[in-house]
Amino acid sequence: MNILKKKYKRRLKRRKGIRKKVFGVKEKPRLSVFRSSENIYCQLIDDTTGMTLASASTLIKDVKGKLPYGGNIEAAKLVGQKIAEEAAKIGITRVVFDRSGYKYHGRVKALADSARESNLVF
Repeated sequence: MNILKKKYKRRLKRRKGIRKKVFGVKEKPRLSVFRSSENIYCQLIDDTTGMTLASASTLIKDVKGKLPYGGNIEAAKLVGQKIAEEAAKIGITRVVFDRSGYKYHGRVKALADSARESNLVF
């Protein structure tokens, strides 16, 4: 249990450092990613007003129906496509990527690459 606490504290420390530098505005919002063991979530956030402009996760109906499990790379790719579609609906083409202290690897990388392939510019 002690090892898990250390890993969590290190991630929070990395997250603080990232949040000092990454700031989203309405024209170029922050794409924030959160991953749990069974799901992955992302939001487009305007930090000037503190509003969430769009969100996507493995729990929404469009994605959940296509996948048996939401905690893998395939699910992250679908969520990346979905957030790019939501961004296009509200006229957003550019974002700032906030990986929330997670390593840019695995599911986080798959989500980002999928969003890039769907014409979202980081």
